[in-house]
Amino acid sequence: MPLGANKAAIMGVAGVSTGDVVLLHSSTNSGVSSVEITSGITSAYGEYIFKFYNVNPATDGQEFAFQVNASGASDFNEVIHSTYFRSWHYENNSEAAVQYLADNDQALGTSGQWMTDDQGNDADGCSSGELHLFNPSGTTYNKQFYGRAITDTASAYQTSSYFAGYVNITAAITEIKFAMESGDFDGIIKMWGVK
Repeated sequence: MPLGANKAAIMGVAGVSTGDVVLLHSSTNSGVSSVEITSGITSAYGEYIFKFYNVNPATDGQEFAFQVNASGASDFNEVIHSTYFRSWHYENNSEAAVQYLADNDQALGTSGQWMTDDQGNDADGCSSGELHLFNPSGTTYNKQFYGRAITDTASAYQTSSYFAGYVNITAAITEIKFAMESGDFDGIIKMWGVK
């Protein structure tokens, strides 16, 4: 179903015309170890936007991550090169900072790329955010991505995280997986194609 121009503007892709942004996947998940989207990533779209809403882990202090498969591959372990930084502020107003987190990025690693860190599992805690993946069906260049997440952490501070990088393959990407570093999670995941 195509999104109208107003909805497209609200979700962060202002300026596109009606029909250029199409919802391809939506899942409401409860107590799952991962969400794998194994269809719908094709050459029909030059950009894919993934949004996650109210993700709440079963285990305190975990990270929410993504990883991809190239066409014909399995195990969600493609090579990623990335960077990660965040701003944060304690609930009691005792401390705040902006910092680069070397432990949250990858130097040609094969782990899931963290989108959040130290996520709390309180009943009222969650994270929400977005991931943009560019030209996943191309076979000439690496696959670039960037994203942002807002997290209520296990350590009683709020973060605004930013991550970016590339998947170091020229093969087409056809699948994506979302999972916590450890344990199950609840939350909504959606995928849009952008022409």
